[in-house]
Amino acid sequence: MSRLLGIAGVQMSVVPWDADATVKKMGDAATQIARSFPWTQLILFHELVVPGLVQFVATEKPDTWRKNAQTIPGPLTEPLCDIARRVKKWLVPGSMYEVDGDALYNTALAISPDGEIVAKYRKMFPWYPYESGTRAGNEFCVFDIPDIGRVGLCICYDLWFPEVARSLAWLGAQVILQPTMTPTSDRPLELVLSQANAIFNQCYFVGVNGIGPWGGGKSIVVDPDGRVLQTAGDSEMILTEILDLERVTRAREFGTLGMSQMLKQLRDSQQHFPMYEQGVVRGGSFENLGALKFHRELNHAE
Repeated sequence: MSRLLGIAGVQMSVVPWDADATVKKMGDAATQIARSFPWTQLILFHELVVPGLVQFVATEKPDTWRKNAQTIPGPLTEPLCDIARRVKKWLVPGSMYEVDGDALYNTALAISPDGEIVAKYRKMFPWYPYESGTRAGNEFCVFDIPDIGRVGLCICYDLWFPEVARSLAWLGAQVILQPTMTPTSDRPLELVLSQANAIFNQCYFVGVNGIGPWGGGKSIVVDPDGRVLQTAGDSEMILTEILDLERVTRAREFGTLGMSQMLKQLRDSQQHFPMYEQGVVRGGSFENLGALKFHRELNHAE
């Protein structure tokens, strides 16, 4: 029996640095989706859509980020919960800046059709050193959609660390959602990595990017066999797709394209991976790496 999950990825521009106006635009998009595609069950937006981030902010000026940060729950999450409740859909409203004491996080939420926050994920790999104004989270995040399946969350640069998606798969995720915000020339590489994460973990991978001065579009949906179901251009677009989670079960049981049963073989291999056993990566290729910092010159020591 099929277990179908109807999703809509909203690739949109924001109202520059205007959280209230941007959230209203998100609500309008959700309403349009609910009316035009009533079968949709989950709506996903891009990274940092909520504060209306449209330009790069240097790490020397984190106050710009903090001015657009709020607690969770808080004044900004209330209208987001209202949107989910009004359209009766699961809502993953991209991400927002969360303030918790002295710490600032890049945080994604999953909100149920009842308007309840059921999951909160803090980006584990901020794009250091550029995002050094934010702190890294330390917990993986999955949530269940009753009678359908389990969904995992990651944010933008987390994509580049295979350990994140693998951990989500180990926790049972059959779909991984990745709100991102990438305007740079490595977006084509991220499309390859989206396929790779789907293939390695035999699951759906959905990455939704923003557009405009701080987002180059090209959102993507990949199936558990690594096939690209959709890619967007660089304009505003709503990507709709029906995910059949039984395809995840089939890929993991019979193998990718009916051949490679990677997850089962990894489970049964009894292999050990020394680089992870101490909890900290040491030795090998990592031994001679320099500090994680801004490089301002190429040919001279700083």
